[in-house]
Amino acid sequence: MRTLPFLGVAIVLAVAVFFAAVQIGNEYVYFAGYTILQFIVLATAWNILGGYTGYVNFGTAGFFAVGAYSTVVIYKTIKLPLLLAIPVGGLMAGILGLAMGYLTLRLRGVFFAIATLALAIVLNTLIVNWAFVGGSRGAYIIRPREVAHFESYVQFLFAVMLGLSVLAVWIARVIERSRLGRGLAAIRDDELAAECAGVPTLRLKLISTTVSGFLMGLAGAPFPYYVTYVDPGGTFNLAYAVNSIAMPIIGGTTSWLGPVVGAVLLGTLQQVATVTISSELNLLIVGVLLVLFVTLAPNGLVGLVNFRGRKKKPHG
Repeated sequence: MRTLPFLGVAIVLAVAVFFAAVQIGNEYVYFAGYTILQFIVLATAWNILGGYTGYVNFGTAGFFAVGAYSTVVIYKTIKLPLLLAIPVGGLMAGILGLAMGYLTLRLRGVFFAIATLALAIVLNTLIVNWAFVGGSRGAYIIRPREVAHFESYVQFLFAVMLGLSVLAVWIARVIERSRLGRGLAAIRDDELAAECAGVPTLRLKLISTTVSGFLMGLAGAPFPYYVTYVDPGGTFNLAYAVNSIAMPIIGGTTSWLGPVVGAVLLGTLQQVATVTISSELNLLIVGVLLVLFVTLAPNGLVGLVNFRGRKKKPHG
């Protein structure tokens, strides 16, 4: 399917999901749906660098926090509406991704992964000591009671994250099927051979880190209005780093569809466990599923389905 028709189908599907949630008529659907959609954006963003390019990023929480605290700064200063604050959060995280790329992309493998983890720790330390955004005490956000054309602000946030999910998936698909995507795949498969073949590896990797960071910042920007209280412990939560890695691996890292499948599956299981048992089980669920899929289906659900489909095709 071509780019624009795909975008049209994605928008229609998103509208259908929104009205289905409205028909259920339960406020919790918006809260749970927002979290699942947020992980679709984060998993898709991580996959652009980790799946397409082969560079594992443990700093997801740092980029997410940059988006969230950009909104906090805007709230405390010029008070832009959320829809205008979101692109700012994405832009700040994208700039961070570009800077991180210049500093770390000459590292490879485990050294790059450790560098991204260190980046998140440094950002956490800066936020903890930045009194303007609340420091370690955190900051409160008073969200509007009403928003035009929506029953509640939580419903509005659900719709916003639904739109961001469509945008993230569309960008990932465009990259995957473009010359950029083919270059990133060459880097993932054999970076040295790609360099010898004339692929501008550093430039492509910088684009990858920038786009990935931008999308992570978009995911984090609405977060202060969702929780109404932002603190370093919540924004730099280990769950963001773990889930953003586990979801693409479970769904499949070589396709835009993999992170979506993984996020919907894992996010739904976590929400059900939170309501029926305890939220403390969330990381346990992630760990168990991750071990199972790495062992039994290393290419994820999408890879497993594609493999079975190829096996069933008759040989001519």
